[in-house]
This record gives sequence, structure tokens and C-alpha cells, in this order.
Amino acid sequence: MEENPIHKTELKKACINCGAELKYKPGTTSITCEYCGHKEEISLATSKFEELELYPYLESMGDQKNSEEISMLHCKNCGANQHVEENYKSLHCVYCSMPLILEDARKEDWILPGAVLPFQIDQKKSFQIFKKWVNGLWWAPNKLKKASLDPQFTKGLYLPYWTFDAQLAANYTGQRGEYYYETQTYRDSDGNRKSRQVRKTRWYPASGHVSGFVDDTLIKASKQRAGRVPSKIARWDLKKLQPFNSGFLSGFVTEKYTIPLKDGHTKSRETAKQIATSWAAGDIGGDTQRVTSIDMKLAEETFKHILLPVYVSSYRYNGKEYNFFVNGETGALSGKRPYSFWKIFFAVLAALIIIGVIVVFAQGAG
Repeated sequence: MEENPIHKTELKKACINCGAELKYKPGTTSITCEYCGHKEEISLATSKFEELELYPYLESMGDQKNSEEISMLHCKNCGANQHVEENYKSLHCVYCSMPLILEDARKEDWILPGAVLPFQIDQKKSFQIFKKWVNGLWWAPNKLKKASLDPQFTKGLYLPYWTFDAQLAANYTGQRGEYYYETQTYRDSDGNRKSRQVRKTRWYPASGHVSGFVDDTLIKASKQRAGRVPSKIARWDLKKLQPFNSGFLSGFVTEKYTIPLKDGHTKSRETAKQIATSWAAGDIGGDTQRVTSIDMKLAEETFKHILLPVYVSSYRYNGKEYNFFVNGETGALSGKRPYSFWKIFFAVLAALIIIGVIVVFAQGAG
């Protein structure tokens, strides 16, 4: 029987001193042994990222040289697909904390990432950011604060995104608005006659052509029932992207894209049309603009599959799932939080008692 091939995204590197697995150290370009301290540098590519031609992939992704197999774990609770770049004896879903069954791992095709933005802050720092935020929450359940004291609930996750580049050209029609002012008279509430300046707009027909390069349109590539990353923290400096190397994944969970390339491309065209409309408005000039039609064409379209870093802490309270996110580059935090019914109840009760005491004393003084 032919053995399954080992693909480069699944290769693990052992420490030459003690044999333990080397893991990526955030903010560096090295992988390190947590046991003996041995460190090795990740070999960085000197060439630029490879931009893949879009349409050959849309027609037949399976036959492309940049597609390969990856071992995936599927969470039956929230639907997230996760790849782990190390040998876990046990593992829980980063989004909903439900156990993942390692024996259920299966091989799936994916488009090899073209670039990765390595974690810039480590798990300890992200845990401190999360702990400080939790400790500042009013009316949070005691169980949440206890859970926040355990770093194992904060895990590093690489999120998949599509980026699209294209040469954009568009013909437009619209109107250019120029402001002018007229003096109007009116009577105030006392019946006095007064005047005021009222702004009005003269509209003139406009048409023209705009063109330019649309660079790195960022489109989310994963979607599941729970654990959507808030837009508040979903901002990364793409200038820090590195050509893909599996060493950066060591010690972290990687989520596989669940939004197909075709759907991501459709979304990117919508974004490109918004950009074209903005360019047209700037080209029209004047004080205000109306763009009534855009005939847009995209050429030389390319794309990349990239991975971006985030720390996730998940928590279940009263049967509901709550997720908290820390941006793995900037440290920005966002998340939904549960409220303790009993803390609020007793606080309201105490307030009513205090108000009652004040009323009684006020009546007695009277």
C-alpha cells in the first residue's frame, strides 16, 4: 500500500538538542524550542509574493501547482475548519471550545497561501490584554473572570483572506454640483421680519474616464455560524506580509477558507466598483457629485491566499458562546460579553434600599 505523501505545510521540525518540536516565536523570524532554548532562523524568501493569475484558478483549481492537501479538523458545533501545525494530544475549537476529535481529521485540497503576516505579539501579551479588559468589565459573571485567569483559553489563530489586484478602467456619467446662495426673508416667533442665506445647488452634466491599479483588495475567506471576527480589530498592515513559510504556523491553529475563491472574487468586484465610483466623483469635481452610471472593466486580475494573525478566547455562559479577539499584530481587542443577572439584581436591590432609607430619613426630618 502506498503511503500518504507528507506535504510541506504539515512538516514539523524537531530540536536538534532535545527532540522537542520547534515553535514560531511571535515578533521574530525564528523558531524556538520551549524546553532547551535552541533557536533556528526561518529561511525567508528574497523574492516578492507570487501573484496568481485569477481565471485559470476559477476554471480548475485542482490541477494547479499551488494547490495541495492539508489535514483539517472540522468542528461539528460551530462549523470552523482548523489545521494544527503541531502534535496535540487533545484540542478544542478556538471559537466555541468544543472538543475536536483528532481521529476525525481528513485530507482536503486547498490553495497554498502565498503570504503570511506572522504574529507580532506573543500569547502572554495577548493574555495580559484580555485579562485587563475582563477585569474592567462591570457586571461580568465571576466565572468569566476566573476563566480569564487561565491562559489555555487564549489561542493563536491564523485567519484566511483573499487579496485581489487588478488594473481598473471605467467610463462614467454623472452630474457636477456647484453651490450658490440666495437670501430669503422670514418672520421669527415674535413676528419680526428677518433674512438668512440658503444654500442651493446648480447641477451640470458630467462624463469621463478613470483608470488605475487596485492593490490588495482584502476579502474575508472564512465564514462559520459563530466566532465572526469584529471589523473593529480586522485591520492589519499588509506591508508586514512575508512570503509563506510553514515555520510561521508552528504552535498556532490555521483556519481553512470556507468562502470559495469564486465568491471572494465576486465580492472584490463589488469593492472595485465602489472604488471606481469614488474615483469618478473625484474626477467630476465641483462642490458635490452624482455618479449615475459606471461601466467598469478589470484587467490583469491576480490574487493571493494570505493568513492573518488573531488571538481568540472563547467562553460559554448560560448555554451561549462568547468570543473575544485580540489582533495578533496590533493588540487591538474586541468581543461580546455576558452579564451576571444576580450582580445586576443585587445592585438594583441595594440602590432601592438606599433610596428607601433616604426617603425615610427625609420624612423623619420633616
